Amino acid sequence: MTSFKSKIFNFLLRNRHLFQGKLKKETFDFNSSIAGFRELCEKGASRYAKLPKEITIKEQIIDGIKSEWLIPDGANPKKLIFYVHGGGYVSGSCSDHRAIIAKFAKNTGVTNLVYEYRLAPENPFPAAIDDSVKVYQWLLASGFKPENILIAGESAGGGLCLAILLALKERNIALPVAAVAISPWTNLTCSSDSYRTKNKVSLAPLNSWTVFSKYYIGENQATHPLISPLFGDLEGLPPILINSGVDDELYEDGEKFYLKAKSAGVDITFTAGIGMVHCYPLLAPMFPEATQAMNEIVDFTTQHLNR
Repeated sequence: MTSFKSKIFNFLLRNRHLFQGKLKKETFDFNSSIAGFRELCEKGASRYAKLPKEITIKEQIIDGIKSEWLIPDGANPKKLIFYVHGGGYVSGSCSDHRAIIAKFAKNTGVTNLVYEYRLAPENPFPAAIDDSVKVYQWLLASGFKPENILIAGESAGGGLCLAILLALKERNIALPVAAVAISPWTNLTCSSDSYRTKNKVSLAPLNSWTVFSKYYIGENQATHPLISPLFGDLEGLPPILINSGVDDELYEDGEKFYLKAKSAGVDITFTAGIGMVHCYPLLAPMFPEATQAMNEIVDFTTQHLNR
């Protein structure tokens, strides 16, 4: 049974349009401004700009890619979370994810590296995957060992982190020790039932995933495994933890990836958040279910990075 606190928070999040004086939830189409969407994301993140005092931020340009290290006090310099930000492949930056990833770094006690891969529609596939592999290879060349790197991401970043695993396997590059994907977007055909049945109770604007997918896919096929990792050969991937809120369009993306990976022999765990919304672990400690999910992520991270 879901907690009273989670019901309150989820209700407020689902109906935030009402507090903006709008009777209906926003609907996305191909006339919607992506620049405006990015600005809205940055503006929203600025409300939570205050970071934990235990976190140090260091900016760096890695092979031309803007990146940030978020370093908790006392963190082991040899251990790293390679964090892949979300944003539907059309938005997301170091600045608009700083508060989220700082919380992630504080909870895990591990340094996080986040980077700004190129965004669609200006830069469709394979820009994001190419940039990601480039930064990962830079880490290896800089002395980080794959057994000391865990890859994590949320939403489109969760799907991208799974696609990165497939790209590394395809290119015979050593895989990270484990992966955490929160509400991952694994199927850009947007064909699962949850895209229709969950749309009205989810946090995303109506039809936004359909629009974002077209922008990212470009002239490619949606079923390309590095676009939609659900369609990839999952054998040989490292241990994975997936967390998906049941009241989210992307719920079945996480569940189906889990089932396919499990059948391929992957050591994979799937947590279904009953009554929970998109990426709810990142709302910890606002309600018990978010805290429990974040604790599970911390335990998984600690288990695999401290082997």
